[in-house]
Amino acid sequence: MDLEVSPALTIPTSELGWRFSRSSGPGGQHVNTSDSRVELSWNIGDSAALTDGQRLMLITRLEPRLIAGVITVTASERRSQLRNREIALAKLADLVAEGLAPEAAPRRATKPTRGSNRRRLAAKEQRSATKRQRQRPSAE
Repeated sequence: MDLEVSPALTIPTSELGWRFSRSSGPGGQHVNTSDSRVELSWNIGDSAALTDGQRLMLITRLEPRLIAGVITVTASERRSQLRNREIALAKLADLVAEGLAPEAAPRRATKPTRGSNRRRLAAKEQRSATKRQRQRPSAE
């Protein structure tokens, strides 16, 4: 079953690499014999599913997570290998979708409104008056 990241991008199953190992954590006697931890890897550099622009964008944005152009996600949250496979697929799809998402528009700096400035100064004055009343009267 191919991994659909978005309507425009589907990663073929043949490009995905799976590894299974024993998961840490609770699970009783069964956990010592079952390989429920899942590692899913995908080679971004060799993928035929990506355009050159998509490949470049993913490599630059996901660079800290890449090892030789391969992205790897792990899942060991559940005791079932099947459930961990589903989680790993979802994690990879989210990572790739996030890497291909358009950049957010840059924030435009704005000034505080005159009303908000007045309210801030009034609150400061009120706080100051409260603290002045707590002081001991001066001995004059």
